[in-house]
Amino acid sequence: MNHRAHPAPAETARVPAQTRSGETAGEATGHPAGTPAARGEHTHGERPMPQPRPAVQRASVRGQILDALRTALASGELAPGEVYSAPALGERFGVSATPVREAMQQLALEGAVEVVPNRGFRVVERGARELAELAEVRALIEVPVMMRLARSVPAERWAMLRPLAEESVRVAASGCRATYAEADRAFHRAVLALAGNEQLVQIAEDLQRRALPRLRGTRGELMADAAEHAALLEALIAGELDAVRALVAGHFAAVR
Repeated sequence: MNHRAHPAPAETARVPAQTRSGETAGEATGHPAGTPAARGEHTHGERPMPQPRPAVQRASVRGQILDALRTALASGELAPGEVYSAPALGERFGVSATPVREAMQQLALEGAVEVVPNRGFRVVERGARELAELAEVRALIEVPVMMRLARSVPAERWAMLRPLAEESVRVAASGCRATYAEADRAFHRAVLALAGNEQLVQIAEDLQRRALPRLRGTRGELMADAAEHAALLEALIAGELDAVRALVAGHFAAVR
């Protein structure tokens, strides 16, 4: 009699809910900062993390974990300077260490974390000078492109981006830094995409991710950033080039 091998059950990921604004990874888990658990190391007797979200299929688990880690970085749940191990994070997400390690390697390529041999991954902590340098590089790339687009893209094309600007304002009002980080990227991505250069969009997004700590601000700071999106778009629709130039320059100066 032939026996058919049954496929192994699909691995699932259970992504934990976001922490409240301002909590550190240690506070969110109930462990004091600086303890092994707060650093993401595996410890015996660790109380289990809540698992509020439904499981997802293994086929998309790496992408789900990558998204969850990016959210945790933006919200501050994964704190700058702290070291986290793949096994401990895998335990948190309900998956093996492998997809976590793969996602962390991607974040290392993006400059968000760095590998710590035999320990895990340390969240990069950027100083004011490094953030200013990143802002300067972004300005050198994005400002000339936006000014060229301001002269060539018709008003009706700009008007199609209004929902994205409005969404960034709505999300900023909620005070959720992680969600605003994605809304901010979506707006800039849509503007730059009008240039028809995918390499430009990817480079700009990479720089924006590296400058992520600038979004760890107050609700008021997020709202001010979002308001600049709305004002810039209205100036682009109206074809007011002087206003566009001033708004773009001010927007990138503000990220310093």
